[in-house]
Formats: sequence, C-alpha cells, structure tokens
Amino acid sequence: MAAMTRGTLLAAFAHPDDEAFGPGGTLALYASRGYTVHLICATRGEAGSLAPGMESTADLGTIREMELRCAVEALGLHGLHLLGYRDSGMPGSPDQDHPAAFIRAPFEEVVRHLVALIRELRPAVVLTFDPYGGYGHPDHIYMHRAVREAFERAGDPEAFPEHRAHGLQPYRPARLYYTTLPIGQLRPFLVILRILGVDLRRLGRNRDIDLEAAIRAAPPVTTRIDVRSVLDRKERAAACHRSQGGGWVRQLPLPTFARRILWGVETFHRAIPPFRLGEPMERDLFSQG
Repeated sequence: MAAMTRGTLLAAFAHPDDEAFGPGGTLALYASRGYTVHLICATRGEAGSLAPGMESTADLGTIREMELRCAVEALGLHGLHLLGYRDSGMPGSPDQDHPAAFIRAPFEEVVRHLVALIRELRPAVVLTFDPYGGYGHPDHIYMHRAVREAFERAGDPEAFPEHRAHGLQPYRPARLYYTTLPIGQLRPFLVILRILGVDLRRLGRNRDIDLEAAIRAAPPVTTRIDVRSVLDRKERAAACHRSQGGGWVRQLPLPTFARRILWGVETFHRAIPPFRLGEPMERDLFSQG
C-alpha cells in the first residue's frame, strides 16, 4: 500500500534495452523510493543486431524479451506491459515491410492500447521518447506520437467509451516527460570524437545513427535526476541486455567516482505542463513547485 500512495510513473518505449540504456536509473530510483513504476514496451526487438559471439540463428525476439524481464527485475519495476508488435528496424530495413511491424500498426489501435493502460494504471507521470525518438529510430518516433496522443485522449470521456465496460474511467496524467540528451555535458566528448576523425553522422554497430541530427533535434533539458544512489541497479539492468552489448558497462575497469560522473545524472524535457522560461531546473519528476 505504501508504494501506491506515493504515485505511479509509467514509462513507454519501443524495444527491450530502451529502458536500461535510457532512463534506467530514474526508473530504479523512483521504484526504490516507494513509487509504483510500470514499463510499456511495444516490441520484442526482433530486428536488433546480435552481439559478437552470439549464435546468429537464435530467436532474437525471445532472447530480448528474456533480457527485458531480467532488466525489469534488476530495476525493481512493478509491471511490464508488452504491446506485441514487431520491431520495424531502421530506415531502409526489410523489417519495415513485415506486416506486424510496429510502424505499420494502425495508429488508432496503438493509441487505444495506450489509453487503456493509462486509465488502468492511472500514472501521475508518463515518460517516453522525444519527437525525434532519441536517434531517429522509426519505432521510437511512432511511440512518441502514440504516447503523446494517448496522454491527451485518456482523460476525454468521448474517447474509447468501450473502456467503461472494463471498469476503465477517463483519466489524464499530470505530467509528460521526454528523454533528452544532455548536450552541454556531451560537447567535450563530441569535440574529442571529431578530432579523432569519427563521423558523427554514421555511428553505431550498423553505422545508421546520425548523432548530429539527434543533437539538433534534442529538446532542451528541463529536469535532471540524480541516480547515483541506484547506479548498481542501472548497471545490472544494462548488463541484462547481453545480446545488444550491454555487458560492457559492468566490465569497464572504472572506479566508483568515475561511474558516478558518467552515469550519475539522467536528463529529461518536461513537455506537459510546458516548461516556462525562467523556471528553475527540476530535480524531481513528481515535484509540484
């Protein structure tokens, strides 16, 4: 009962590892403080690339779902909700043509699923991708659009009235946040990469991530969450995603103070209510001031 009285946080992402490689520390922090934290995941990550050394014929969707459940346990979350769509892959991928691909799902259908979960779980705070989806992944962008629409329509009594037959009443969360890049903190790192000749427009295992475009699209940081107290949970959750190379986080021979500097703060943009010019930087997703 104590967890229920503090409030509920609902995070909605597209693939296994989005939660751990993204705001995992924040999810773990609020769970550890007695808030109820739920995670929605649209797909099982079938279009991901296997880490070197893993069997190429493996059922990647099954593997990544198991990794996701491992991460959810490591973070201490209270619920996982799988929407059951298929990973669409990056632009140009044949996965985008699969009939079950997330980006091919009818938008109204996706919104209906999300509205039902919002009405069931009644979160005070909803967290998802920014409009560019972090780095331009089509599934991330589609999830952003669907969550934004569901956030608005969940409180509309005219929207999806069939939900009442299942005991779900209209409900609108108080706040909507987007994950966003801490551009100021990244600048020295980006300078070093450019000096080394790294092409920031072609990063990642498949060289299909345009970091320069991501930086241009990133909404400003309005909220900084100190997650140093739960770094171990965050790192254990990342390590669960072995198929996506997550194990390297805990293998780095870094002292504790270096880890705290690198991963001790997570950044967000408050979209609703809109962050006003002159407001102080937020330090709490649930703050009322």
